[in-house]
Amino acid sequence: MTNHYRVAFVSLGCDKNRINLEQMMALVQDAGHELVADPAEGADVCVINTCGFIDAAKEEGIAAILQMAQLKEEGVLKKLLVSGCLSQRYREDIKESLPEVDGLLGTGSYTDIVAAINDVMADTMPEYYGDIRHTDEEGRRVLSTPPYLAYLKVAEGCSNGCAFCAIPKIRGPYRSRRMEDILAEAQVLADSGVQELLLIAQDVSRYGTDLYRTHKLPELLRELCKMDFHWIRLHYLYPDDLTEELIDTIAAEPKIVHYLDIPLQHCNGRLLKAMHRWGTEEQIVALLDGIRAKIPDVVFRTSLITGLPGESEDEFEELCAFLRRQKLVRAGVFAYSPEEGTLAERMPDQVDDLEKERRLNLLVDVQSDVMDEYNESRLGETVEVLVEGFDPDMGCYVGRTYADAPDIDGHVYFTVAGRPEPGTFLPVLLTGTVEGDLMGEAADSEEE
Repeated sequence: MTNHYRVAFVSLGCDKNRINLEQMMALVQDAGHELVADPAEGADVCVINTCGFIDAAKEEGIAAILQMAQLKEEGVLKKLLVSGCLSQRYREDIKESLPEVDGLLGTGSYTDIVAAINDVMADTMPEYYGDIRHTDEEGRRVLSTPPYLAYLKVAEGCSNGCAFCAIPKIRGPYRSRRMEDILAEAQVLADSGVQELLLIAQDVSRYGTDLYRTHKLPELLRELCKMDFHWIRLHYLYPDDLTEELIDTIAAEPKIVHYLDIPLQHCNGRLLKAMHRWGTEEQIVALLDGIRAKIPDVVFRTSLITGLPGESEDEFEELCAFLRRQKLVRAGVFAYSPEEGTLAERMPDQVDDLEKERRLNLLVDVQSDVMDEYNESRLGETVEVLVEGFDPDMGCYVGRTYADAPDIDGHVYFTVAGRPEPGTFLPVLLTGTVEGDLMGEAADSEEE
């Protein structure tokens, strides 16, 4: 007789991690088990899919494990499984330091989730660690996003070899998916009513260079634009693989939003070379200027790291000045985190933690000024907004423009006479700002 269990999932980390979680949810559901939306409602098994990229992500993962362990102690949960990057990278540490954990799955083993659940419910300590270089085709997913939004992974792993990053050790080398499989999955999403498709990989701009020996992202995008999506968004585009064909394709296809997430990490040539990253400040500026010439309304997002080993005060000031001049209105800024087994961990002249924190706070202030200036410059514009729903705290509707990626950027709060459904698009006149977000009123709303 087949056992049926109530299974809850907790998703941490990046959107690539989210897709693995959605695949695990589908496998569990297909095996006849019941998915529980909230672990606090009670479950036989709780699966925490973790991130292990930087210190903050590790701390978040450990906090989530301890929170679920408390529910386990209270009898709300029976068993606790940990999957993803943290369990891949710190297998022995978790076993030794977190006895509340009943089983572990590495990044290459999300397809073993059903077997792991059966094992853990049989009071074993399952450990599944498959090949992180696997190229298995992605399976069915239970979407954890609103019905109008979905992520689509075009590749797994990373081969960039940045000196500060452990992702290749956790996720394996870069592996593109077959284009026909991506398009088939995309068609299912389009047919289900998805309006905003987010193409993701550690580096989407490199798509196809391993499998087809050439850059295939422009061709893939042209095919995706034939489907019934309203917006197509790209995360992430590495600067050294931004070809002219790709930039021209983004400029030419109306469905591709003019929001380019290009992780630069720094602008100083010496530090970039030490990080095994592309470019100098002059090359980066030339790239950004070239894109702006072809896509005048482009919004750039980037990632910046301060406190890298050997970063001088002058080089830090150079980074601040670069951000002020280039006005990269969307930026995630981080203090350098020394990761075990990386080249940067062994570099001399490590920056003191207090100094890293000081530089981070200054960089955040610079970025806040840039973002506030951008928001003020938009007032009086009428912009297209994707409606996400009604916000009871603000007493009005909320949505996003093309310049706002889900979960990481700002929102537009707006009044409207009717009751627009989430996933619809409205023109909104921007009239004000509030704590980094925008306020407005629907331009063409119908009276109730």
